[in-house]
Amino acid sequence: MTVFRELNWGLVLIWGALAAFGLTAIYSATQGPVSEFLPEHIQQNFLRQATWVSLAIVIIAAIQFITPRRFQEVSYLFYGFATLLMIYTVFFGVEISGSQSWIQLGPINIQVAELMKIATILAAANYLTSRRDITAENLKTALAALLFFIVPVILLVLQNEAGVAVIFLALLPFMLFWSGLPHGITLLMISPALIGYFAILNLTWAIIAALLITFVIFILQKRVWLTVSSLALGLVTIIGVEVALHQVLQPHQTARIEAFANPAVDPQGSGWNVMQAKTAIGSGGLTGKGFMKGTQTQLRFLPEQWTDFIFCVVGEEFGFVGAGSLLTLFLLLFMVLLNMAGNQKHPFSQLVIVGAASVFFIHFTINLASAMGIMPIIGLPLPFLSYGGSAFLTNSILLGICLNLDLYKRTLSIYR
Repeated sequence: MTVFRELNWGLVLIWGALAAFGLTAIYSATQGPVSEFLPEHIQQNFLRQATWVSLAIVIIAAIQFITPRRFQEVSYLFYGFATLLMIYTVFFGVEISGSQSWIQLGPINIQVAELMKIATILAAANYLTSRRDITAENLKTALAALLFFIVPVILLVLQNEAGVAVIFLALLPFMLFWSGLPHGITLLMISPALIGYFAILNLTWAIIAALLITFVIFILQKRVWLTVSSLALGLVTIIGVEVALHQVLQPHQTARIEAFANPAVDPQGSGWNVMQAKTAIGSGGLTGKGFMKGTQTQLRFLPEQWTDFIFCVVGEEFGFVGAGSLLTLFLLLFMVLLNMAGNQKHPFSQLVIVGAASVFFIHFTINLASAMGIMPIIGLPLPFLSYGGSAFLTNSILLGICLNLDLYKRTLSIYR
């Protein structure tokens, strides 16, 4: 059929290669010698993930028959529906691993926050491109767009799902920047994350980072109020991190953060995950120990090795070659998506594709940084690899929408 002949098959092949990587790693992490240490429901993860991959193929294909304008037309309605589901989950959701962020549908559990990612990207993109005079360069427009992201963040905090809330906060500056938000204000938005990171590591570094960011913002924008705001925000961030670490967070939460900065302080406790992850990756060498032969993986030293630490399985069993190949695939994914966005005539299509690429990039960065001990562990899956039906389908649907918008880019008029 013509519709499939004109599809961006390069992107489809990248998706397929990443999914194959994931299935291979999940199989090793649940079906190899390690299976004797795992409960039966974990041993079924490979078959369940294979089912999700098969379903995703059908969904991606079906999306290509939808008129691209339809995504724009239903975006607000979809966002409202997803928000209602999120509110419902706060009160009646199923609790898994301490987070009440799931809805049970028969034998499966659906994480509503994953659906909310799609809804937020579509709704925010629609708002920011609905008229020619709307641009994120206008501060009022940027603040109005902020509401699309703040609503899910609040609901996720109420669900005790702060890790996923980070995704929405991190997604905001990407989409606003692409929509015209000035460089200085974009830097101001991300400065709390940068300064907070250094504040966890070292107070002096945090102060230096705050001063450098303030200086750069002044050079970029030349506005006194923005410069003063940057300095004040930096100081508030540093004080906030110090207060949170010593007075607000629970002891186990503080221990987890301190373990990221220095895992050797408690190698048998809070630092265990980080040390085992580093050991697994480092022991892989050039070509790895072999499929289903990784000692950290097969002797069950790695925590959550089919989800949060799946990259460690690849690094240990396939070595630098396997891990490098995986990183290359992700690099190609981001390059293809950004090139695809740049080729779009309609700003809505551009922004949706940028939003999808940003979600993949945020997950990718945080997951790998956590596995390598560069960031605290917050439990975000690696796109298309980690076990999990909700996340895999969400990411595949986003990719399917990107393929659709690219397929019909010549028929989507800029403004009606």
